[in-house]
Amino acid sequence: MINIKIDSRKVEKGDTFVAIKGATVDGHDYVNNAYEKGAIKAIVEHKVDCPIEQEIVEDSNKWLTEYISNTYSKEVNEMNLIGVTGTNGKTTTAYLVYQALNKLGSKTAYAGTIGFYLPDEDFIELPNTTPDILDLYELLLTAKSKDCKNVMMEVSSHALDQERVKGLNFKVAAFTNLTQDHLDYHKTMDKYLEAKMLILKQLEGPMIVNADDKYAINFENNYNNVLTYGKNGKDYKIEEYHDTDKGTYIKFSNKDKTYEVETNLRSTFNVYNYLTMLSLINNLGYSIEDIIKITPSIYPPKGRCEIIKVKDGEAVIDYAHTPDAVEKIVDAFTENKKGRVITIVGCGGDRDPKKRPIMGNIAATKSDYVIFTSDNPRTEDPQKIMDDILKGVNTNNYEVELDRKKAIVKALDMIKKDDVVLILGKGHEDYQILGHTKVHLDDSEEVRKYIDGNK
Repeated sequence: MINIKIDSRKVEKGDTFVAIKGATVDGHDYVNNAYEKGAIKAIVEHKVDCPIEQEIVEDSNKWLTEYISNTYSKEVNEMNLIGVTGTNGKTTTAYLVYQALNKLGSKTAYAGTIGFYLPDEDFIELPNTTPDILDLYELLLTAKSKDCKNVMMEVSSHALDQERVKGLNFKVAAFTNLTQDHLDYHKTMDKYLEAKMLILKQLEGPMIVNADDKYAINFENNYNNVLTYGKNGKDYKIEEYHDTDKGTYIKFSNKDKTYEVETNLRSTFNVYNYLTMLSLINNLGYSIEDIIKITPSIYPPKGRCEIIKVKDGEAVIDYAHTPDAVEKIVDAFTENKKGRVITIVGCGGDRDPKKRPIMGNIAATKSDYVIFTSDNPRTEDPQKIMDDILKGVNTNNYEVELDRKKAIVKALDMIKKDDVVLILGKGHEDYQILGHTKVHLDDSEEVRKYIDGNK
C-alpha cells in the first residue's frame, strides 16, 4: 500500500528503503539487503557502498515522518480518528469504543496495546501501543480500504513525543489519568504530562477529561473545548455505582438528566473507563440512550479485569503494572471483600526502577497476602528487580517465587471460599521476555490449566 520500507526483510520490488539509525540497529547496514530484494532507492544519512540510487538527508527518521504525514494524512483524516491518552485505562476504554461503535452500526477499527482490530475482529499483533508512523499509516489506510468510518486509537506519550502520530487530526479525544510510569524515558512527571498534552495540537473537537485526576486542570487551562467526567465532572457526572452479579451498575447525569446503566464491567476504575467511552461516542453524535441500549453486548478486553471462577473463589487477570493501577485494582477487590485478596505481582526489567518499591509497598499493605514474582525481566537479573521491589515492603505477609507459573499455582492452591487471586502485570500478553527472547506464558491460560488439572 505504501511503497516505503524501513525493515529490509519487508522490502518488495520497486520499494524505497529508508535507513534509520535505531538504538540497537542501524538501517544503513541493511541497504544492500534491501537492494537485493528489489528496492530501487534508499534514503540515507551518508553514502553507502551499494549500486542503489541514494538520497542523502540530514535525518532519515525525520524525512520519513514528513513524507508519510504529508503524503497520506489527507486520506486517513477522512475517517473519524478518535484518540485516548493517559497512564491507565486506555486499552479498556478504546476497546469498549471499538465494540460500541460497531454495535451502533458504524464500522470502526481499533489500534492499541492489544493489537489492531478491524470491524470483523480480524487481528494484527502490534509491537507498541502506538506503532511507528509507517506501520500506523499502513493500518489506517487498511481500515479505510475496509470502509471504516472510525478508527479508535490509544495514543501513547512516546508516540506523541516522537511524532509517530504526526499529520493525524483527532475528531475527539480523551485523557484518562496521569500516574507514575515511563520515567525511564520522560525523566520527570512534568515532561510526561507535556508529552500527553501534545495531543491538543492535533485535536479538532472536544477533549474529554477525567475531572477527578489532579492533572485535569492542565488540559482545561490549555484548550478551549474541554468536557469533563467523573465524580467532579461537569458534563458527565458520576452519581452512584455498585457491583452487581455480572458487572457494575452506574448512575450518572448529563445536562440535568439522570441515566442508569448496568455494565459487564467490574470495579471502580471500569466505571471511569465506561464513562470515558460513553463521552467519546456521545460527542461523535450518538445519543446516550442509544449507547446505553448496546451496553449489555460490550465486554472488557482479554486481560483487563478478566475474571475466572476457581474453586469457591475467583482469579482476576489484569494488566496493572503501575503503582496507581495496582492500588486501584487491589482497592476495588478489597472494598467489599468476603474472603481474602491474594495478589501476584512483579515489575518489568529495563524499565522505570523508581516505581518498584512503591508497587511492593502498595501490594503488601493493601493485600491480605502477596506472592512477588517475575514480570518481563528482559535483560535485568530477576533477583535484582525483586530486591528493588522488597525495599518498599515493611510487612511479613508475602513470599517470593520468581518462577511466574509456580507463583500462579501457589496462589490458586491457597484459594478458600470467596478468596480472590489478583494476577497482575501482564494481562493480555501471552509471553514473558527473558533476555531478548519471548517465551510463551499466558496468565489466563495457566489459570485454566490449573482448573482442568484439579477437576
